[in-house]
Order: sequence, then C-alpha cells, then structure tokens
Amino acid sequence: MQADPGFYGPLPYNPAWVWCGAAILALVAGWYAYLWWSTRAAPTSPAAPTRPALTDLPALKAAYLQRIQDVDRDAAAGTLEARAAHQQISMLLRGFVRDATGVDATRMTQQDLAQHPLPAAADAVEALYPAEFGPGPLPSVGASAARAAAAVRTWN
Repeated sequence: MQADPGFYGPLPYNPAWVWCGAAILALVAGWYAYLWWSTRAAPTSPAAPTRPALTDLPALKAAYLQRIQDVDRDAAAGTLEARAAHQQISMLLRGFVRDATGVDATRMTQQDLAQHPLPAAADAVEALYPAEFGPGPLPSVGASAARAAAAVRTWN
C-alpha cells in the first residue's frame, strides 16, 4: 500500500519535443549563418582597377566621342561659351573614365588622377585645367576637344 495515494511521480515527456526544440535551434543558427554569409563584403584586391565585364568599350568610346564632338560643335556655333565647353569636355572625359574603369573620376582632382594609375586621363585633364579655371586667354575648344577625343580613342 502506498503511503500517500494523492502523490504521483513526474510523467515522462514525448521525445518528439526534444527533436522539435533541436530543429528550432538549428533553424535559428542557420538563419544567422545565412545573414552573416550574405551580407559579407566582397573581397577586394589592391591591384589596378579592371573594366567591368559588361562594359562594351567600343560602344562606350563611340558614345563619348560623339558627346565631345557635340560640345565642340555647340561651342563653334556660339551656343556654348568657351569656358563652359571646356568644363563639359572635362566632365565627359572624367565620365568616360568612370564608365570604362569603375573609378569615379568625376569627383577626383587632377592631382588625384595623377596619383591613380590613370595616366592618359590625368594628362588630358591637366591640359584642360587652364581652360577651365585659368584667368588668361582660353585655348580653342577644338584643340581641347581633340585632346580629350584622342585620350578616349587610345584608351584600352
């Protein structure tokens, strides 16, 4: 006979609950691993910048050469001032460098370009600086456009 008929020992739980808890813990750990893996920064190399694979360089060159020619034509027609034309040519050249290499040359000074491995762009922008910012007589827009177009044409 039992001493206390109202007391019962603990009932065993179903082993399925252990597996459900382990599965939930595995799902949470997997979610954190996925978040960590998917938000990691891509490894970068300190090597010279390369052209993105989707850039069609001949088509890009043709588009920028046409834009430079349009600025030269507008300046020759008198619808664009010489200083503004030089500034547009400089921005077109810098935009070409950005689109061809991925380096945002539109926000770089001439000194930054010279320190970066972009010698053709740095030389052309250096030639445009006096026409953009200099107080003296401006060189012809045609000569500056030809210099920028040559830099675009010889880009590889």
